[in-house]
Amino acid sequence: MNKVLKYTVDSNDFLNAGKVSDKVREELRTLGLDAEVIRRVSLALYQGEINMVIHANGGEITVEVSDHCITMTLTDKGPGISDVETAMKEGYSTAGDDLRSRGYGEGMGFTTMQKYTDEMTVHSKVGEGTSLTMKVYLNDN
Repeated sequence: MNKVLKYTVDSNDFLNAGKVSDKVREELRTLGLDAEVIRRVSLALYQGEINMVIHANGGEITVEVSDHCITMTLTDKGPGISDVETAMKEGYSTAGDDLRSRGYGEGMGFTTMQKYTDEMTVHSKVGEGTSLTMKVYLNDN
């Protein structure tokens, strides 16, 4: 099985935030994948998608499904992350008070993404954007 799904995420589009992860979840269901794999992919992808809406001026999401793995790649041309190591810490957020008052910016995005994926890498350059790759394996290998 090889399938590639591509989506665009718009900046500050809170009305549609989460719709990409919903679409991917439904697509994975139609492929007959395990419910736990689908749950993990959905939770991780949702957090990445929300981060793109809040922090990254939107971007592109590509989901590749193979016989062994689901690879999610999120790329943006946002402001970039100056200190990825600090950004990965639980509770860290650069969201302003306005976003926090609406329930965003709790600082759990990267933590949640790491929790529900088997591999995660973040590459970021200030002024150029961020690329995030997450993998969920379909078997115990």
